[in-house]
Amino acid sequence: MVNDWLMNPALLMMLAGLLAIRLPARLLGPLAIVTPALGLLMLWQLPEGEHGAVTLYGMALTTLRVDGLSFVWGVIFHIAAMLAGLYAWHVKDRMQQSAALIYAGAAIGAVLAGDLLTLFLYWELTALSSVLLIWANRTPRAYKVGLRYLIIQVISGLLLMAGAIIYNRETGSLAFDHLGLNAPGAWLIFLAFGIKCAFPLLHNWLQDAYPEATVTGTVVLSAFTTKLAVYSLARGFAGEEILITIGAVMTAFPIFFAVIENDLRRVLSYSLNNQLGFMVVGVGLGTEMALNGAAAHAFAHILYKALLFMSMGAVLLRVGTVKASELGGLYKSMPWTTVFCIIGGMSISAFPLFSGFVTKSMILTAAAAEHHWLVWGVLLFASAGVLDHSGIKVPFFSFFYHDAGHRVKEAPLNMLLAMGITAFLCIGIGIWPEPLYAILPYPVDYAPYTSYHVITQLQLLMFAALAFCVLIRKGWYPPEIRSVNLDSDWLYRRLAPKVISGVGSVVVKLDQGIRATAMQWLRAFLQRVATLNSDSGLLARNTSIGSMVAWVVLFLALLLVLALFRQGV
Repeated sequence: MVNDWLMNPALLMMLAGLLAIRLPARLLGPLAIVTPALGLLMLWQLPEGEHGAVTLYGMALTTLRVDGLSFVWGVIFHIAAMLAGLYAWHVKDRMQQSAALIYAGAAIGAVLAGDLLTLFLYWELTALSSVLLIWANRTPRAYKVGLRYLIIQVISGLLLMAGAIIYNRETGSLAFDHLGLNAPGAWLIFLAFGIKCAFPLLHNWLQDAYPEATVTGTVVLSAFTTKLAVYSLARGFAGEEILITIGAVMTAFPIFFAVIENDLRRVLSYSLNNQLGFMVVGVGLGTEMALNGAAAHAFAHILYKALLFMSMGAVLLRVGTVKASELGGLYKSMPWTTVFCIIGGMSISAFPLFSGFVTKSMILTAAAAEHHWLVWGVLLFASAGVLDHSGIKVPFFSFFYHDAGHRVKEAPLNMLLAMGITAFLCIGIGIWPEPLYAILPYPVDYAPYTSYHVITQLQLLMFAALAFCVLIRKGWYPPEIRSVNLDSDWLYRRLAPKVISGVGSVVVKLDQGIRATAMQWLRAFLQRVATLNSDSGLLARNTSIGSMVAWVVLFLALLLVLALFRQGV
């Protein structure tokens, strides 16, 4: 079809983002909702298959591909953009509204890309547009954090480009299908995806950047970048066993940092990292059940994580802080926000009748079916940990625990509407998962509400809740105090400065030694010259004409001898 690349809903989103720069402020809110709604309608009307074929410098590109895998991600990305637009209706900052639309459009374009070059272009555009949501805070700290975030994201893009170049050179193709780790340049592409997916030791950009974005910007950031990476892994590296181990580690290690973290948006960022691990395990298992679970969990996760960030954003807007040590008792002033936060917490904790239950259990079932019992046990432990740090800690310390004396207004109406719709979807998916199952990449043969699943999950959650209560009552739970919580950033915030300082001190000492030796030699030389030029020195003595003639004759004779030897005479 001629010019069928124009059917790409990503282009509509990005065009709207550019228009937002010049539109009157009163139109920014409607634009942020109507545009993704139209984009979703366009996506729904697109037939399956490859569209938008373009030839660029002899390279065949597919700019638009719709299939079972890309469709489910495209749908949830549009829904997330609509909800974020409603949540940010009151924001009159063109920078934020424009960046959010372009960012969402780039993420949608990336999941619909059929080749590595198109993926790379959208990949980098997500980085360039999303950093504006951090810089929009307009604080010195936000600028520094945004710069670190941008560097990491650009490095990811450069690795993707390098891997794509190697792959194209060796195979003559840029098609973005299953690659596998044995493909040329695959490890570079895998690492690029891993950075964006926040693999262990590559993850700290997430906890560093997301809490420093604006109130609405954090909601937008939570939806796209990392889930785009999960999609890319599912497309290019499904079934790679290394992902099972990586994902299992991702589910477990953030729990310990989230428990001791005081900033509740950072707690949710650690929790986001934890939930990504479940999806990565599903991708690594690679079975139809596991990939359906990864896609479904990404869908549900975008909603309930957005809901939790929305509730904390409302608290930040009204109170001015999300430090657990400074909050408490807000249920009196913000009852609706409290209810929505609890719904988000129950969804992420996978309570029956909430969205997390009908998606996370698919991954656990797939792991058990493949006899990965150790991984299954780690996922079970991680599920209990999620209840502790996101299901209980976030709402408990924000709205209950003790009364910090804050008496504020409830969240603005548009924020409440966005939270209400998102909460409705979280409950709706949990009660009636069939519509979600219907759009998953493979046919679903799974019943989440069996007595075994329900009883097992309730036992796990009740014992986890009991453990939290006992720790609080005994005073053993880590206190909420003002602190800096370091994990892998210890490498560059503590270790690297010490190493640089140590190496620097050695270099300084070496430099000082060389300088001292050189100066000593220079002083000795100058002293010798001064001695020779003194009244009794050799150079100060009077020399007769005869002596001078003798010296000249001697030098001439020496030169003649050297000349003869040079000519071989």
